[in-house]
Amino acid sequence: MPVLVVPLLLVSLLLGGPSPRPAWALEPASPSPPPAAPAPLPPAVAAPHSFVAEAARRVGPAVVRIDTERDVVRQSFDPAMLDPLLRDLFGDSAGSLRERGQGSGVVIDAGKGLVLTNAHVVDQVDGVAVTLADGRQLDGTVVGSDPVTDLAVVRLSGRERLQAAPLGDSEALEVGDWAIALGSPYGLERTVTLGIVSSLHRDINSLGFSDKRLDLIQTDAAINPGNSGGPLINASGEVIGINTLVRSGPGAGLGFAIPINLAKRVAGQLASGGTVVHPYLGLQLVPLTARVARENNRDPDALLQLPERDGALVQRVLPDSPAEAAGLKRGDLVVSIAEQAVLTPAALLQQVERSEVGQPLPLQVLRGQRELQLSIRPAALPAPG
Repeated sequence: MPVLVVPLLLVSLLLGGPSPRPAWALEPASPSPPPAAPAPLPPAVAAPHSFVAEAARRVGPAVVRIDTERDVVRQSFDPAMLDPLLRDLFGDSAGSLRERGQGSGVVIDAGKGLVLTNAHVVDQVDGVAVTLADGRQLDGTVVGSDPVTDLAVVRLSGRERLQAAPLGDSEALEVGDWAIALGSPYGLERTVTLGIVSSLHRDINSLGFSDKRLDLIQTDAAINPGNSGGPLINASGEVIGINTLVRSGPGAGLGFAIPINLAKRVAGQLASGGTVVHPYLGLQLVPLTARVARENNRDPDALLQLPERDGALVQRVLPDSPAEAAGLKRGDLVVSIAEQAVLTPAALLQQVERSEVGQPLPLQVLRGQRELQLSIRPAALPAPG
């Protein structure tokens, strides 16, 4: 017998019970509670100081301002201009003029009260006044100066509460590293500028200083008059150089610093009361490349056939010099010294600067088509005069 299927709604009506509402007849659900308000953010935390501030804070207490004085003899007027009226107008030209100068420095030895600065900052001065970072003013005495590397050491009259700057390693520098200059440009103390190491081993002779021996750190950190002698530091707050000059005129904005590794060595000799001895050979050199040599040799009017290689070409041999004694001649091309390749005059001078006076150095020289092995003994660089 078939099973009778009765709709549930009918059964419910028949039984008299409440009928369920169809889904479409259900009342709308009560509105859901509004979302809870987001939890308040924690108070903003101030960002930490930049690495520049941290580095400057580490070295800043060791940076000093140096004020100098010296007498400069006035130039007398032409005798034809000794009319009393002109004397009243221009003043008496007799006697000397008190000249004042200013620079920067950095304390490198707190126990001995030693400050490192540039030689040109304290050159031939009569008095040195040093202003510390905390405002104290002390007298200074020039212990020693080396014009060849433009470095000098000043000893302070007081040594209480001095702080020395940490010294870094300039040989570890790479182009693009951060560079921070500290000092007193134009007398504005505690000035900090930021840049990068733009170049390394920049030969100072290429900047027009033929009486110096320096491979400089080039930086675009702003360096101005008064920065001379102040420190150039890295991002860790270590001194990597001593600011020494800035390029003015065309190409302005380029600053240069003496590498601290050289400065440490020179300062050690000066602080002990000694003089810095620089080996020299007695050569005037110019760079030569194979391309330039080929162009010269193609010229039928060339006075000299040059070896077609890179090296340091001897332009002049100074009389009574180690180079003359070793038999070097004009037109020789030095391609190796102390078993190190020489591609430029600067490379040769670097090796000479690292050598010892009186100790023989082997040279590999090309003279025309011949290769010569010579030995040269550097002498002490004569004092200018």
